[in-house]
Amino acid sequence: MKILILRFSSIGDIVLTTPVARLLKTQLNGEVHYAVKAAYQSIVASNPYVHKVWALDEPLPRFIGKLRKEKFDLVIDLHHNLRTLMVKSGLGVKSFSFDKLNIQKWLMVRFKIDKLPAVHIVQRCLKAAESLGIEDDGKGLDFFIDKKDELSMNYFPRAFQRGFIVFAIGGTHFTKKLPLEKMTDLCGEINYPIVLTGGKEDWETGERLVKCASNRNIFNCCGRLSLGQSAGAAKMARAVISHDTGMMHIAAAFQKEIFSIWGNTIPAFGMYPYRTVYHVIENNNLSCRPCSKIGFSKCPKGHFKCMNELDMQALAKKINLMVNG
Repeated sequence: MKILILRFSSIGDIVLTTPVARLLKTQLNGEVHYAVKAAYQSIVASNPYVHKVWALDEPLPRFIGKLRKEKFDLVIDLHHNLRTLMVKSGLGVKSFSFDKLNIQKWLMVRFKIDKLPAVHIVQRCLKAAESLGIEDDGKGLDFFIDKKDELSMNYFPRAFQRGFIVFAIGGTHFTKKLPLEKMTDLCGEINYPIVLTGGKEDWETGERLVKCASNRNIFNCCGRLSLGQSAGAAKMARAVISHDTGMMHIAAAFQKEIFSIWGNTIPAFGMYPYRTVYHVIENNNLSCRPCSKIGFSKCPKGHFKCMNELDMQALAKKINLMVNG
């Protein structure tokens, strides 16, 4: 059976679909293809369960034309939006889609009416393909690092070569990230080497953390590592601190202990760390949270209490107990 998986973006969402690709290959011996935006193709390019990656980097009608020539038997739509609807219509083959829970999420965000099922998004992705006869193998998420992105411990300063934790300080939206002052408080209280990861846009924040944190055992890798290399750093780490971002799910793929920091979004949306040890850090004393299922460029209320009221000393104490225990 020749199967096409659709999930165009983004980092964490794609990582969360990897159990589906693995099970289609290992249990059905399917020829699994994966369609994704070109910017994210590296996430699945080294996946041994994926036969071919189709990178969306051209007008959609032309892209659909190329896919049509492959004569797929089946489409598994794990994105479920207008663009994937057009792809499925253009291919004209049997397809299955996962439930995005848009109504339930809207009720929770808009009216704080909780109709969300206690089901992880991975289970909803698997349910989309369950009629094919696949069964959850319990192995969690996958992330495969290309050989060119593999890091040696020698890349890090000598003081870090006995062990470090990764703090993924990035995030697409402002309301999903700790303010600089909170990051500084947290880093200053952790008595263990910290490697900062993030994009080029996070470099300046990383440098300010290096200068402001009192312990000085911080190595800023923001903007200096590719996604694969950042994943490699997470794989080598004792533990990972992350906002609600893709790196949280990459760390879960390596079954790292994760300290998961939540702002305007909530774990109840079903995207908490999957099948690994994790700790949720969130402010449950706010009537305005969640204010979005994604995020904003600023706090709609202006106070940003979901992050500003988090206790960094308590979090640092928990992290110190773990790394020194």
